[in-house]
Amino acid sequence: MFKTYIPPVQEIDKKWYVVDAADKRLGRLATEIASILRGKNKPTFTPNMDTGDFVIVINAEKVDVTGRKRQQKLYRRHSGRPGGMKVETFEQLQNRIPERIIEKAVKGMLPKNALGRKLFTNLKVYAGSEHPHEAQKPEVIDL
Repeated sequence: MFKTYIPPVQEIDKKWYVVDAADKRLGRLATEIASILRGKNKPTFTPNMDTGDFVIVINAEKVDVTGRKRQQKLYRRHSGRPGGMKVETFEQLQNRIPERIIEKAVKGMLPKNALGRKLFTNLKVYAGSEHPHEAQKPEVIDL
């Protein structure tokens, strides 16, 4: 009766976009990026296929959060060994690895399966304003 539209592989057009994260709110930025990675902004969106685009995020060290999240938001990781839990605040992680903050925010908004892991590989995050993807001729989008 109702059938899911499956676009042919030739019809899936992958583009590259550049997003400047300077002075943008983390959550608002991450939702827009996840939507583009998923392909929800396209008429050919199919939930079980990779119809999304590539996203390059620059100036990751300048991303912003509201309130007291700089001191109170915690990022946890575990080594897998007993007592191996490491906890650090937003501010500490931003000083150490600023790319990780955007990566974790976007990854949490993607599906938790093989498709989500594949879509996550289409995200490229850089701390500074330079990126090595000029050959792909990315379009600059303002979110």
